[in-house]
Amino acid sequence: MANDSVLSAASSHIGKIRATNQDSGSVGRHLFVVADGMGGHAGGDVASALAVQRLSRLDRAYSSVDEARETLFTNILEAGRELTSTVEEHPELTGMGTTVSAMIRVGSQMVIAHIGDSRIYRLREGVLEQITSDHTFVQRLVDSGRITPEEAAVHPRRSVLMRVLGDVDAEPEVDTHVVDTQPGDRWLLCSDGLSGYVPERDIAETLLTIDDVELVCHKLITQTLSEGAPDNVTVVVVRVAENLETSPPSESRMVGSAAEPLTYESGPVLRKTGLPALLFHPLRALPPADEHFEPEEEFLEELIREDRRRIIRRRLVWLLSVFLVIGALVAAAVVAYQWTQTRYFVGVDNAVVTIYRGVPEDVWVFSLSSVYERTDIAVDQLPPYQQDKVTQSYSVESLEEAREFIDRLVVVTP
Repeated sequence: MANDSVLSAASSHIGKIRATNQDSGSVGRHLFVVADGMGGHAGGDVASALAVQRLSRLDRAYSSVDEARETLFTNILEAGRELTSTVEEHPELTGMGTTVSAMIRVGSQMVIAHIGDSRIYRLREGVLEQITSDHTFVQRLVDSGRITPEEAAVHPRRSVLMRVLGDVDAEPEVDTHVVDTQPGDRWLLCSDGLSGYVPERDIAETLLTIDDVELVCHKLITQTLSEGAPDNVTVVVVRVAENLETSPPSESRMVGSAAEPLTYESGPVLRKTGLPALLFHPLRALPPADEHFEPEEEFLEELIREDRRRIIRRRLVWLLSVFLVIGALVAAAVVAYQWTQTRYFVGVDNAVVTIYRGVPEDVWVFSLSSVYERTDIAVDQLPPYQQDKVTQSYSVESLEEAREFIDRLVVVTP
């Protein structure tokens, strides 16, 4: 049975592809944070670690949600300025940045601050709800109705962040809001190493069926590993219990890069994929596109134009495919019709034995046969068994065989 005094936990994993862990996380009595350093940029691990280490100092009780909200917002901006100062001292880290998703519990409310594409979820009464909104180019397209969430998951620009904390944006826009919470709620903060690869239905099932928060963290990490774990993954899980104003962990701690000594040397972002990962996870084992930030005013319009071109190309390919399929069907129909015109059968036309070219079938309103040659033999002049043959369309292999069949008919003279 889960220890009811342990209501929150955190875990971080480097994954199967990355050479360094650029994620960081922190879990305390009041404050919970996940940060994802920008992949592909020098110092992503430094950026996430600096941000989380600074924010972890805010783990204390607050007299009101307004105080918590202001404190969290101000310190995130201060963390951004600290990243800029760090780049000035270490120019080799130019371009580093990080997402930040943070949450402070104040009684029955959660104060949320968010920038980037890490996520905060709330599970209530079996329903998993994404509380934060991704600050990505594809999310803009989803919000505007241009693409579906399913299309966003495979969009070639899904890694483009429109907001991020770091030296790449001097005036970052941070979302802050307050969300209610109640006993029984489960909260999840995670980097996109989880949300980008494990379906939300599986995440919800894990949160719903496992009470022990540390086991939940372990299970979520394991689920990511089972999908090939192409990216770093960090999760923080928080339970809300009755009559408790906090959600205490077993001990306040940081995970990921924030838990390690800071170094200011950039390193490789990817490591060679092992053969087992390629065999068992052929789709997920490929290195993901590195996340990067593009200033909105400089890049958004070009991305929109690019996406329009992509949609036009996709529609042209679709139309061409449709035309090719229709063309193939028409060609097949023509070939099939031409074959039917090499066939003959003996039937009846206006009560007279008649040779038809084609087959005695109709396709919709189109007949596949036509009168080729009429005889002067009336059907009622034939014996009953031969009448049955011709009225039921007697098929033959050739015109000669049709004529031979007619020559063998027994004509009964009245």
